[in-house]
Amino acid sequence: MTTIKICGITTLDNALLCVEAGADLLGLNFYPKSPRYVAPERARAITEGLLRALGDACPLLVGVFANASAREIAHIIWAVGLDAAQLSGDETPDALADLGGRGFKAVHPSSRDEALELAGRFLPDQLPGDKRLPSLLVDAYHKDLYGGTGEQASVDVALAAKEIAPRLMLAGGLTPENVAGRVRAIRPWGVDVASGVERAPGVKDAARVRAFIAAVRSLEG
Repeated sequence: MTTIKICGITTLDNALLCVEAGADLLGLNFYPKSPRYVAPERARAITEGLLRALGDACPLLVGVFANASAREIAHIIWAVGLDAAQLSGDETPDALADLGGRGFKAVHPSSRDEALELAGRFLPDQLPGDKRLPSLLVDAYHKDLYGGTGEQASVDVALAAKEIAPRLMLAGGLTPENVAGRVRAIRPWGVDVASGVERAPGVKDAARVRAFIAAVRSLEG
């Protein structure tokens, strides 16, 4: 089955609707410049609510960071009750190693060659210990932003990274309308969506969440 991550969760109600629809991972954004940013205190209320409602059925909870210090990331993981961290900025392999197998890198390559270079830099030595997590996330290139742009990563770029990444997660411009075609073309291990299932930044639309997950699941069986 294709692993589905829904990112940019900002409320408990949105988190629960995503889980009910079939999401495998939820992402909470701790990059202050993101329109989907959640303060750690608010994020803790979300994670506690999920655990009360779902117990062991709670999906993996991923914190999204960009250029935060290892100390800050470790503190938020502990304080919020996260399972892993996604590094979406300009972090080095050493920064990923500091997570001790509890994280993965998101890259934004602008070309096939850069995709190969970045995948080779962060893999295979820095694979997360939990095989329910991606080994690498490929997002669309943008000169100023770290994801959530609604723009697509090219098929050639994603396929290049997939040559090296054993569990490639695809992000960037995915929607209920295009995700099936992208999955057919790239066959990623997982997909990640934020803006494509929203009615406003950080506000998930229940119908679009369900349609997105149904489109991915329609390819399985």
